[in-house]
Amino acid sequence: MWPGGLAAGVPTTETERMCPMAQRLLQPQLFMVRANLDDLPELQLPDGYAVRCYREGDGAAWERIVGAAFEREVQTGEFESSIKQREAFRPERVLFVVWGDVPVATASAWDSPGWGPQTGQLHMVGTKPEHRGKHLGYWVSVAALHQFRTEGRRDVMLSTDDFRLPAIKTYLRLDFEPVLVHENQPRRWSDVFVALGQPELSEKFAEILDGSIFKPRA
Repeated sequence: MWPGGLAAGVPTTETERMCPMAQRLLQPQLFMVRANLDDLPELQLPDGYAVRCYREGDGAAWERIVGAAFEREVQTGEFESSIKQREAFRPERVLFVVWGDVPVATASAWDSPGWGPQTGQLHMVGTKPEHRGKHLGYWVSVAALHQFRTEGRRDVMLSTDDFRLPAIKTYLRLDFEPVLVHENQPRRWSDVFVALGQPELSEKFAEILDGSIFKPRA
């Protein structure tokens, strides 16, 4: 059974529900899952770009990508503390799209301890703003999915936020589907699909949105 179980923060008024800042604060995060690793797309990067795994010294490049992609201040050494020092870290699990020798997008093929050893976690997907529009987030995610398959994983999960519409659109293209971990999420997913200009996805995923809430494992 898929686990969830994070703190809930449900908008209490229509104004709060529609406020972009409130949208950023909605909890728990949205979860998605790709139920298998069959029929993965082959890598077909735009001209001039390539994919490679982590090399010693890439931490600063990762921090620049993540800071720009997530529009937040990243402290020097964050890669070391949040990625490299973690038990899940392997150089082959931290992927970069490079432009020449410069890393410009990243994704990690991470572990997901609470979801079981056969489930991977697509983690920290981001692209530098000046390289957006080339679907690099899609392609670096594809590279991560191939890494999961190489490791013999069965399926892959991820977490994201309601306002990250381009990322959600990418994950849908990669055959990820919603997983409910809280009763506030069917409405939130419907709002996301409307914001994407694809309200028909509520019907496509009706069985999921009308289904049960996944509970955390003990």
